[in-house]
Amino acid sequence: MIEAGLGSMPGGGAEIFDEEVRRQICEHKADSDVWFDVHRTAHELGLRSNATMLYGHVEQARHRIDHLLRLRALQDQTSGFQTFIPLAFHPENTELANIVKPDIMMDLRMIALSRLMLDNFDHIKAYWIMLGEQTAQLALSYGADDIDGTVVHELIYHDAGAKTPEGMTVDQLHRLIREAGRIPVERDTLYRRVIRRGREWSVGEPVHAQQNA
Repeated sequence: MIEAGLGSMPGGGAEIFDEEVRRQICEHKADSDVWFDVHRTAHELGLRSNATMLYGHVEQARHRIDHLLRLRALQDQTSGFQTFIPLAFHPENTELANIVKPDIMMDLRMIALSRLMLDNFDHIKAYWIMLGEQTAQLALSYGADDIDGTVVHELIYHDAGAKTPEGMTVDQLHRLIREAGRIPVERDTLYRRVIRRGREWSVGEPVHAQQNA
């Protein structure tokens, strides 16, 4: 796949690494050992990848801490992760619909905890589709430096009851970031600055966290 042009990998499927929790929420997905083997191998081959965590369902605080510590340990070994994306569980339209959805304060605490514990990760992402626009703005003051870009038609969170917009224009994203007191910087998948000149574009130096892409 690398020879065919693959340049990076997403971090989905991580959910919560504790196997007892995984048996309750995602028993048909690969176990945590396989997830780590895949990402470790990718890093050794020169691929950068992302990492996620799904919180706010049946897990407890100790499971979230364990999840972050495992990611931190692999990052110390390989330096292959480029961003971490904490994702709140949306219970609506699932078999766990009786669970109360994480509130804004929990979302912001997770962003802050992630930034403090994963100091060896370059970026913490605020996924505005999940957080909502205003919470994503606040997240930029709680440790996030990346508001994930335009989405034409998002299904996963909206099928689970998300009421956020399904897409946002570049101008809307710029406004969101500037209102939060940050400077918008467009980046590619590998976090390189995108430089546009009309229809032509090129990539520049990597975007650093303090620039708030």
